[in-house]
Amino acid sequence: MPTWRHSPATLVCLCVGLSLFLVGPCESGCREVGLCCTGRDPSCISEGWRSDRSYGTCYCDQACVSTLDCCHDYEIACPAVSCVVSEWTQWSGCAEPCRATVRRRSRTILQESLNGGKPCPHLEEHAGCAEYRSQQRHCRKSLVPALITTGGYGNARKKRDIPDSDDVIGYCVQFQLTSLTKGCQRSVGPHTQWMQYLREGHHVCVECQPPALATGQKHCAGDGEEDEEDRRQSLQWQAVGNPRCRGVWRRVGRLEACSCPTAHSFLFI
Repeated sequence: MPTWRHSPATLVCLCVGLSLFLVGPCESGCREVGLCCTGRDPSCISEGWRSDRSYGTCYCDQACVSTLDCCHDYEIACPAVSCVVSEWTQWSGCAEPCRATVRRRSRTILQESLNGGKPCPHLEEHAGCAEYRSQQRHCRKSLVPALITTGGYGNARKKRDIPDSDDVIGYCVQFQLTSLTKGCQRSVGPHTQWMQYLREGHHVCVECQPPALATGQKHCAGDGEEDEEDRRQSLQWQAVGNPRCRGVWRRVGRLEACSCPTAHSFLFI
Protein backbone atom coordinates (compact mmCIF):
# COMPACT_ATOMS: atom_id res chain seq x y z
CA MET A 1 0.00 0.00 0.00
CA PRO A 2 1.59 3.34 -1.04
CA THR A 3 2.55 5.82 1.62
CA TRP A 4 1.81 9.53 1.01
CA ARG A 5 4.41 11.98 2.11
CA HIS A 6 3.96 15.73 2.18
CA SER A 7 6.52 18.45 2.49
CA PRO A 8 5.98 21.21 5.15
CA ALA A 9 5.13 23.71 2.39
CA THR A 10 2.41 21.42 1.09
CA LEU A 11 0.88 21.07 4.55
CA VAL A 12 0.79 24.88 5.01
CA CYS A 13 -1.03 25.34 1.69
CA LEU A 14 -3.56 22.67 2.63
CA CYS A 15 -4.22 24.35 5.98
CA VAL A 16 -4.65 27.81 4.45
CA GLY A 17 -6.98 26.44 1.81
CA LEU A 18 -9.04 24.60 4.38
CA SER A 19 -9.29 27.75 6.52
CA LEU A 20 -10.51 29.84 3.61
CA PHE A 21 -13.05 27.14 2.76
CA LEU A 22 -14.40 26.95 6.30
CA VAL A 23 -14.14 30.60 7.41
CA GLY A 24 -14.34 32.59 4.21
CA PRO A 25 -12.62 35.87 3.34
CA CYS A 26 -11.18 38.10 6.03
CA GLU A 27 -13.79 40.21 7.89
CA SER A 28 -11.97 43.41 8.80
CA GLY A 29 -14.94 45.85 8.83
CA CYS A 30 -15.02 49.19 10.65
CA ARG A 31 -14.12 48.16 14.18
CA GLU A 32 -10.83 46.49 13.27
CA VAL A 33 -9.55 49.49 11.31
CA GLY A 34 -11.01 51.98 13.82
CA LEU A 35 -13.05 54.04 11.35
CA CYS A 36 -16.22 56.07 11.97
CA CYS A 37 -16.66 59.06 9.66
CA THR A 38 -19.36 61.73 9.46
CA GLY A 39 -21.19 62.67 6.26
CA ARG A 40 -19.99 61.17 2.98
CA ASP A 41 -16.28 60.30 2.99
CA PRO A 42 -14.91 58.20 0.08
CA SER A 43 -11.67 57.64 2.00
CA CYS A 44 -13.46 56.03 4.95
CA ILE A 45 -13.23 52.49 3.56
CA SER A 46 -12.37 49.00 4.68
CA GLU A 47 -12.55 45.49 3.27
CA GLY A 48 -15.06 42.87 4.26
CA TRP A 49 -18.68 41.86 4.14
CA ARG A 50 -21.16 44.63 3.40
CA SER A 51 -24.67 45.05 4.73
CA ASP A 52 -26.05 43.93 1.34
CA ARG A 53 -24.31 40.54 1.91
CA SER A 54 -21.67 41.05 -0.75
CA TYR A 55 -17.94 40.97 -0.10
CA GLY A 56 -15.44 43.64 -1.08
CA THR A 57 -14.82 47.30 -0.40
CA CYS A 58 -17.16 48.59 2.30
CA TYR A 59 -17.61 51.98 3.96
CA CYS A 60 -17.67 53.31 7.50
CA ASP A 61 -19.07 56.78 6.80
CA GLN A 62 -22.49 58.09 7.74
CA ALA A 63 -23.70 58.03 4.12
CA CYS A 64 -23.29 54.28 3.82
CA VAL A 65 -26.62 53.80 5.60
CA SER A 66 -28.49 55.24 2.61
CA THR A 67 -26.19 53.77 -0.08
CA LEU A 68 -26.33 50.28 1.53
CA ASP A 69 -22.59 49.69 1.31
CA CYS A 70 -21.72 49.81 5.02
CA CYS A 71 -19.34 47.27 6.47
CA HIS A 72 -21.12 44.47 8.30
CA ASP A 73 -20.23 45.83 11.75
CA TYR A 74 -20.96 49.54 11.07
CA GLU A 75 -23.92 49.77 13.46
CA ILE A 76 -21.89 48.14 16.24
CA ALA A 77 -18.68 50.09 15.61
CA CYS A 78 -20.47 53.40 14.96
CA PRO A 79 -23.74 53.42 16.95
CA ALA A 80 -26.17 56.28 16.26
CA VAL A 81 -26.24 58.82 19.07
CA SER A 82 -29.06 61.40 19.07
CA CYS A 83 -28.56 64.98 20.15
CA VAL A 84 -29.39 65.76 23.77
CA VAL A 85 -30.27 69.30 24.90
CA SER A 86 -30.88 70.89 28.27
CA GLU A 87 -34.20 72.21 29.58
CA TRP A 88 -35.30 75.70 28.53
CA THR A 89 -34.03 78.59 30.63
CA GLN A 90 -36.51 81.03 32.15
CA TRP A 91 -37.77 83.77 29.84
CA SER A 92 -35.58 86.85 29.87
CA GLY A 93 -36.93 90.32 30.44
CA CYS A 94 -37.82 92.53 27.49
CA ALA A 95 -34.80 93.51 25.42
CA GLU A 96 -35.59 97.25 25.73
CA PRO A 97 -38.04 99.23 27.86
CA CYS A 98 -40.75 101.52 26.50
CA ARG A 99 -41.08 99.83 23.12
CA ALA A 100 -42.38 96.66 21.51
CA THR A 101 -39.55 94.18 21.58
CA VAL A 102 -38.84 90.52 22.36
CA ARG A 103 -37.99 88.28 25.27
CA ARG A 104 -35.81 85.20 24.86
CA ARG A 105 -35.16 81.80 26.28
CA SER A 106 -32.52 79.26 25.29
CA ARG A 107 -31.17 75.78 25.87
CA THR A 108 -27.74 74.24 25.36
CA ILE A 109 -26.40 71.12 23.69
CA LEU A 110 -25.40 68.42 26.14
CA GLN A 111 -24.54 65.79 23.51
CA GLU A 112 -23.93 66.36 19.79
CA SER A 113 -25.55 63.88 17.40
CA LEU A 114 -23.24 61.21 15.98
CA ASN A 115 -23.39 58.66 13.18
CA GLY A 116 -26.79 59.65 11.83
CA GLY A 117 -28.49 60.17 15.19
CA LYS A 118 -31.38 62.61 15.61
CA PRO A 119 -30.10 66.17 14.97
CA CYS A 120 -30.31 68.95 17.54
CA PRO A 121 -33.52 71.02 17.71
CA HIS A 122 -33.51 74.84 17.70
CA LEU A 123 -31.76 76.31 20.71
CA GLU A 124 -33.43 79.71 21.07
CA GLU A 125 -37.00 81.00 21.11
CA HIS A 126 -38.33 84.55 20.95
CA ALA A 127 -41.69 85.92 22.07
CA GLY A 128 -43.07 89.44 21.93
CA CYS A 129 -43.30 91.64 25.00
CA ALA A 130 -43.34 95.26 26.11
CA GLU A 131 -42.13 96.95 29.29
CA TYR A 132 -44.03 100.01 30.56
CA ARG A 133 -41.35 101.19 32.95
CA SER A 134 -37.70 102.08 32.52
CA GLN A 135 -35.25 102.02 35.42
CA GLN A 136 -36.13 105.63 36.28
CA ARG A 137 -39.88 106.03 35.64
CA HIS A 138 -42.89 105.02 33.61
CA CYS A 139 -42.64 105.34 29.85
CA ARG A 140 -43.69 108.73 28.49
CA LYS A 141 -44.70 107.70 24.98
CA SER A 142 -47.66 105.48 24.17
CA LEU A 143 -46.95 102.31 22.25
CA VAL A 144 -48.80 102.76 18.97
CA PRO A 145 -50.25 101.25 16.88
CA ALA A 146 -52.26 99.06 19.22
CA LEU A 147 -50.08 96.12 20.21
CA ILE A 148 -51.87 92.85 20.93
CA THR A 149 -51.01 89.35 22.03
CA THR A 150 -52.96 86.21 22.85
CA GLY A 151 -55.30 86.39 25.83
CA GLY A 152 -53.47 83.53 27.55
CA TYR A 153 -50.51 85.81 28.13
CA GLY A 154 -52.52 87.72 30.74
CA ASN A 155 -52.33 84.77 33.14
CA ALA A 156 -48.54 84.79 33.07
CA ARG A 157 -47.34 88.36 32.82
CA LYS A 158 -46.33 90.11 36.01
CA LYS A 159 -48.03 93.24 37.31
CA ARG A 160 -45.23 94.25 39.67
CA ASP A 161 -44.48 97.41 37.63
CA ILE A 162 -47.88 98.92 38.39
CA PRO A 163 -48.39 99.99 42.02
CA ASP A 164 -51.77 99.06 43.51
CA SER A 165 -52.75 97.29 40.28
CA ASP A 166 -55.53 95.48 42.11
CA ASP A 167 -57.37 98.79 42.32
CA VAL A 168 -57.29 99.30 38.54
CA ILE A 169 -60.42 97.98 36.83
CA GLY A 170 -59.92 96.77 33.30
CA TYR A 171 -62.37 96.67 30.42
CA CYS A 172 -62.82 95.10 26.99
CA VAL A 173 -63.01 96.63 23.52
CA GLN A 174 -64.57 94.84 20.57
CA PHE A 175 -63.18 95.37 17.08
CA GLN A 176 -63.94 94.08 13.61
CA LEU A 177 -60.89 93.11 11.56
CA THR A 178 -61.05 94.92 8.23
CA SER A 179 -57.60 94.01 6.87
CA LEU A 180 -54.50 92.06 7.84
CA THR A 181 -51.21 91.11 6.21
CA LYS A 182 -50.29 87.65 4.88
CA GLY A 183 -47.57 87.47 7.50
CA CYS A 184 -50.18 86.47 10.09
CA GLN A 185 -50.79 83.16 8.31
CA ARG A 186 -47.06 82.43 8.24
CA SER A 187 -46.65 82.49 12.01
CA VAL A 188 -45.50 78.96 12.83
CA GLY A 189 -43.64 79.43 16.12
CA PRO A 190 -45.19 78.00 19.30
CA HIS A 191 -45.83 81.51 20.66
CA THR A 192 -47.20 82.98 17.42
CA GLN A 193 -49.58 80.27 16.19
CA TRP A 194 -52.55 82.22 17.56
CA MET A 195 -52.08 84.71 14.71
CA GLN A 196 -53.17 82.09 12.18
CA TYR A 197 -56.77 82.36 13.46
CA LEU A 198 -57.07 86.02 12.49
CA ARG A 199 -59.46 86.56 9.57
CA GLU A 200 -60.90 89.62 7.87
CA GLY A 201 -64.46 90.35 8.98
CA HIS A 202 -64.16 88.54 12.32
CA HIS A 203 -65.02 90.30 15.55
CA VAL A 204 -62.34 90.12 18.23
CA CYS A 205 -62.24 91.13 21.89
CA VAL A 206 -59.21 92.91 23.27
CA GLU A 207 -58.88 93.31 27.02
CA CYS A 208 -57.33 96.38 28.63
CA GLN A 209 -55.81 95.45 31.99
CA PRO A 210 -52.71 96.27 34.06
CA PRO A 211 -49.89 96.84 33.32
CA ALA A 212 -51.11 98.16 29.94
CA LEU A 213 -53.68 100.11 31.97
CA ALA A 214 -51.61 101.89 34.59
CA THR A 215 -52.80 103.69 37.71
CA GLY A 216 -54.20 107.08 36.75
CA GLN A 217 -54.80 106.12 33.13
CA LYS A 218 -58.31 105.85 31.70
CA HIS A 219 -57.59 103.71 28.65
CA CYS A 220 -54.98 101.55 26.90
CA ALA A 221 -52.87 102.99 24.11
CA GLY A 222 -54.36 102.41 20.68
CA ASP A 223 -57.86 101.42 21.84
CA GLY A 224 -59.56 104.46 20.28
CA GLU A 225 -60.92 105.84 23.55
CA GLU A 226 -59.02 109.11 23.26
CA ASP A 227 -60.99 110.18 20.18
CA GLU A 228 -64.39 111.08 21.64
CA GLU A 229 -65.74 112.40 18.32
CA ASP A 230 -65.27 109.17 16.40
CA ARG A 231 -64.97 106.10 18.60
CA ARG A 232 -65.99 103.80 15.73
CA GLN A 233 -62.96 104.79 13.73
CA SER A 234 -60.53 102.48 11.93
CA LEU A 235 -57.30 101.93 13.83
CA GLN A 236 -54.03 100.15 13.19
CA TRP A 237 -52.90 97.12 15.18
CA GLN A 238 -49.82 94.92 15.28
CA ALA A 239 -49.27 91.46 16.75
CA VAL A 240 -46.42 91.35 19.25
CA GLY A 241 -43.91 88.66 18.32
CA ASN A 242 -44.31 88.97 14.55
CA PRO A 243 -43.87 92.45 13.04
CA ARG A 244 -45.18 91.15 9.70
CA CYS A 245 -48.58 90.43 11.25
CA ARG A 246 -50.47 93.73 11.36
CA GLY A 247 -53.56 95.36 9.93
CA VAL A 248 -56.54 97.62 10.45
CA TRP A 249 -59.65 97.10 12.54
CA ARG A 250 -62.81 99.10 13.17
CA ARG A 251 -63.81 99.81 16.71
CA VAL A 252 -67.25 98.35 17.52
CA GLY A 253 -67.57 99.40 21.13
CA ARG A 254 -66.48 99.07 24.72
CA LEU A 255 -67.61 96.16 26.89
CA GLU A 256 -67.29 95.66 30.60
CA ALA A 257 -66.22 92.06 30.06
CA CYS A 258 -64.90 90.17 27.03
CA SER A 259 -67.20 87.50 25.62
CA CYS A 260 -65.40 86.40 22.44
CA PRO A 261 -64.17 82.83 21.85
CA THR A 262 -60.66 82.06 23.09
CA ALA A 263 -59.21 82.14 19.57
CA HIS A 264 -60.54 85.71 19.15
CA SER A 265 -59.59 87.05 22.60
CA PHE A 266 -56.51 89.22 22.94
CA LEU A 267 -54.73 91.66 25.24
CA PHE A 268 -53.40 95.15 24.79
CA ILE A 269 -49.67 95.13 25.51
